[in-house]
Amino acid sequence: MKHSPKMAAAILGLLLAGCAAPPVSLPTAPPTQPSKPVLGDTSKPAGPVMQRERSRWVAGEWSELPGWGSDRAAEFWPALLRSCEKPAAGWSQVCARALLTEPGDDLALTTWLMSELRPWRVESLEGETQGQLTGYFEPELQVRRQKDARFNVPVLAAPADLMQRRPYLTRQQIESDLTRYKTLVYLDDAIDLQILQLQGSGRARLVDAEGPEPVWLRLAFAGHNDHPLTPLGRSLAVIGEWNDGPAAPRPAVRDWAKRNPQRLNELMWANARYVFFREEPLRDASIGPRGAQGVPLTPGRSVAVDKASIPYGTALWMDGGDAGTRRLVMAQDTGGGIIGAVRADFFTGWGAEAEAAAMKIKQPLRYWALWPREMSAPSR
Repeated sequence: MKHSPKMAAAILGLLLAGCAAPPVSLPTAPPTQPSKPVLGDTSKPAGPVMQRERSRWVAGEWSELPGWGSDRAAEFWPALLRSCEKPAAGWSQVCARALLTEPGDDLALTTWLMSELRPWRVESLEGETQGQLTGYFEPELQVRRQKDARFNVPVLAAPADLMQRRPYLTRQQIESDLTRYKTLVYLDDAIDLQILQLQGSGRARLVDAEGPEPVWLRLAFAGHNDHPLTPLGRSLAVIGEWNDGPAAPRPAVRDWAKRNPQRLNELMWANARYVFFREEPLRDASIGPRGAQGVPLTPGRSVAVDKASIPYGTALWMDGGDAGTRRLVMAQDTGGGIIGAVRADFFTGWGAEAEAAAMKIKQPLRYWALWPREMSAPSR
């Protein structure tokens, strides 16, 4: 799928024919804001509408997508192909053509996407077009197989009766009788356990492994107890130790825990949600954890969504209000706090830099589902 710059530009121009905004320039300079009506502009007649459990999709035009054409589509392509390993309902033909397509430059791939897909504005059932974007990451941790004075916080495997009792026991009940559970490894920090549980997976280095080379494994999500999630920052407010807003920043939580070790259980148990894990080998450090779609996540190109609003395996044009979060992404995961029509958690990768990037993301969000042209509606 290689085109000369002239030919690709001509194709893109044809695809955008009839739009009020001029054709975008790819792939270097971001285009000016399109002059077409933006979200919520009721002066524009509504297009076809498709409804899902928690959202409705309104047919749109490419010119409505803020910044469309400014993204590096070639960087998005691997995430699309990952989703095509387990294509969403209605995506089989598009994925078959994608797998036979020779990746070209950003312009050629953008043109290909426009020929195969159609944009649908995602909004709530009440017509609200703005939601929230946050970030998440895969933490890197140190663990031991054997418990000692320092490493004494267990990471538990899912019990056999987890799915038979809904909801299952609370965090306090589980941690008050650990003899009933299988321990995979031990951490040295209870706060790190809750961070691992909030993120859903983590990379762990065995500090007591024998041999000259470090031994890494992945702690992958294996289920939870079906109780409400209260993040650490809010837990501190729940126990009356934070009054400067609804949630304390993570450094403040760690500082409080160091000063109040005798009250650590009180803080931990304010969050009734408990997540269990399974152990997986980490054979290739360049591959992300598997999301809810069952395919590895791609840093900067995978998002967690509410599956009642967006089917896994859907391509999205995301607008978080800045160049870094105005891009093509794939809906490949979900999370306990990711609920709502326009709600996404942006996967930033693994390690300290990814954590720093994820912690900075909390901003308004709009997005468009990019759905196969031959499909009249997304399957429920």
